[in-house]
Amino acid sequence: MLEQYLPFVGLIVFGNIENLVLSSQGVVAGVNPVKLGIVSILCVSMWLIIGTFGTQLLYQYVDFINFIGGFAIFVLGLQAMFKSVRGE
Repeated sequence: MLEQYLPFVGLIVFGNIENLVLSSQGVVAGVNPVKLGIVSILCVSMWLIIGTFGTQLLYQYVDFINFIGGFAIFVLGLQAMFKSVRGE
């Protein structure tokens, strides 16, 4: 069963790191941590459901999904770094 998720391990690891970065940005920006936590848990749960069923349906597109997901994580990371360097 877990074999079908092995191609997505990179997205899982780096996606979770990116979620932590974005959450920390929200806390630094002064967002209510309780609301931020609730929204974060809802988003992670939603992606878990989408990822579970999407993996079963679209397994043949694993390379494309990994590229798009990795690119999105990279862009979000760059955006976070630029904002932190500029002090926003």
